Amino acid sequence: MTARTRILLLAHGSSDRRWCETFEALAAPTLDSLPEARVAYMELAEPSLEAEVEKAVAEGITDIRVVPLFLAAGRHLRKDVPAMLDAYRDRLGVQVTLLPPIGEDPRLGLALKDIVADSLEAAHD
Repeated sequence: MTARTRILLLAHGSSDRRWCETFEALAAPTLDSLPEARVAYMELAEPSLEAEVEKAVAEGITDIRVVPLFLAAGRHLRKDVPAMLDAYRDRLGVQVTLLPPIGEDPRLGLALKDIVADSLEAAHD
């Protein structure tokens, strides 16, 4: 039997729905191209990381990859999220892998450069 994989795009979360909509818009191209991908929030918003992991297990998913939509690995990604994932592994018996935050990928820096350059050009128009 081959492992079924779920991709969870993890955002911090906020009680401000507009904040969440920004991350959902950012995730939309990935969600559209990868049917196994979902958005989850660490705290303050739904769906929670825990709910999405539980849902994946209920669907027979055996491998979960968590992609943090964070610019850097601060305390949450060094301590809080790994502890949460350890608890899910122990309780649910599922493989959960925490991947590096998107901010560590040099391609994000290149995209930022292009966005800033475009912003500067638009300001001069």
